[in-house]
Amino acid sequence: MSSEQYDRSKIFLICSMALFTIAISMSLGATVAADLKTNFLDPIDFTTSATMIGEILGIIFLGFSITLFVVSPFMDKIGMGRSITAAATLIIIGNAILVFAGDITSGASIYWALWVGMLLKGIAWGFVEAAINPATASLYPEDKTHRLNVLHAWWPAGLIVGGLSGIAINSIGLNWQIALSLIFIPAVAFLILNIGVKFPKTESADLDVSFGDMIKEIFRRPSFFIWFGAMFLTAASELAPGQWVDLALTHTVGMRGILLLVYVSGIMFVARHFAGTLAHKLSPVGLLWFSALLTSIGLYMLSVADSPVTGIIAATVWGAGVCFMWPTMLASAAERYPRGGAWAIGLIGSAGAMSTYIVLPLLGAAYDNAKLEAAGGADAFAAMAEGSAEHTGTLVYAAEQSFQTVALLPIVLLFVFGGVWYNDRKQAKLKAEGASPSE
Repeated sequence: MSSEQYDRSKIFLICSMALFTIAISMSLGATVAADLKTNFLDPIDFTTSATMIGEILGIIFLGFSITLFVVSPFMDKIGMGRSITAAATLIIIGNAILVFAGDITSGASIYWALWVGMLLKGIAWGFVEAAINPATASLYPEDKTHRLNVLHAWWPAGLIVGGLSGIAINSIGLNWQIALSLIFIPAVAFLILNIGVKFPKTESADLDVSFGDMIKEIFRRPSFFIWFGAMFLTAASELAPGQWVDLALTHTVGMRGILLLVYVSGIMFVARHFAGTLAHKLSPVGLLWFSALLTSIGLYMLSVADSPVTGIIAATVWGAGVCFMWPTMLASAAERYPRGGAWAIGLIGSAGAMSTYIVLPLLGAAYDNAKLEAAGGADAFAAMAEGSAEHTGTLVYAAEQSFQTVALLPIVLLFVFGGVWYNDRKQAKLKAEGASPSE
């Protein structure tokens, strides 16, 4: 059945709403991270509480990564509609565990309640991405880069709604549980909207490509693993700092750090609608090279920003850099390895999620180590009055060190994407001259 025979508009709406809901969940998670740390984790062990919150925020990416890896090759058997239904159900359950964590358990075991709640939401995210990316590629085979960027524009839209909602709820004196409860609304909405909708098959199914053929496509073309490795670095440059920005930068830029994420998300929402034009002019890999350059500069600028103005300038550069990374990486995999099917797209997404799972606790550890270093030890830090100039200065230093650590990652991408871009141009020239291009 051709893509025109499906209700493309409704399916695309469901896919967009599902991703929008996940993004709201992620943004609200970042917004309440400081509350979770203060209320539950500092009493357990204040010297490692930043590491613990990094682990809790990071586990969502592990759940996402594993689910995407396992589910993607079997998407035609599972069904995209069933996958989205499972996602909505898991979001609701996982979020309920987080909201009622303090009632479910207490003491040190509350860490695990938070961990499980985030894990379930990560698994939900995996089901969403396993379905929506191949669905969009199948529905719009002639315009993958543009349509995947438009789809993923609803990621920053969700970050904006979640971030502003969390700040608004906090400003009127309501607690963080109320903020997280907002997630139930869009989750129930796309669960209902999804009932009875018929989704397309994946491109690999239309091409009659078996799972074994998908594996052969990936392993017989070793260039795929360059993209797999690159996704580790692109995602770590975008998603990990996005989850860390409120907790760390609130102390350095003189405003809530989540507002910087909201601002960056606004840039991303608008710009992703023009990705097709830019990719046509530069090529997708050329677009990724410039993205990596701006990302590295932006992350370093965020590490040294010390006012709202410098924070916004730095966030603008970082936002322009990370704007196109995730969807363009997925589109590149879909275009370069079409017989790899949903699994090729899933592997790329899985790599990005796994890297964020690894990087977030490392950011937390870098923050904890820098905090104690600046304070002169755990006892000295414990003796500081919260909110004092000395205490704030210590946290500012910790934020700087954690962001400078992650700023190194996109520098590597300049060499990776530069090499691929050069090779693509070389192969195109050989093809134009009638020679046989190589892999």
